[in-house]
Amino acid sequence: GFIGSILLGAIADGSECGDAATAPGYCVNPGMITRSGEQLGKQLVATVFCAVYSFVVTYALLKAIDLVLPVRPLAELQASMDLHEHGETAYNHTPTKAYVPEGKDEAKLAATMSV
Repeated sequence: GFIGSILLGAIADGSECGDAATAPGYCVNPGMITRSGEQLGKQLVATVFCAVYSFVVTYALLKAIDLVLPVRPLAELQASMDLHEHGETAYNHTPTKAYVPEGKDEAKLAATMSV
């Protein structure tokens, strides 16, 4: 991925592997990319460019799609998205009545909660 693309310039074969005809036997890809600061810089620039390009193109495509078909659901549907999409509520953590500890009077508890 991202890190591997950048590190290619740092962990590629050494400069002795640059010429395929005279390269030692331990070279993985003789005559191909050799490690150097220059290659590391090229890999870094190319990788960052690809990441920025991907972000910009994705953002532009989503904005274009949003002009035709809303990407984000309407505000009134967001509150009950599970109910709208699946016909059930997934995270219904809102209690329907207040918790009253044992031995406490509900009227006193309601009065303290309204303050």
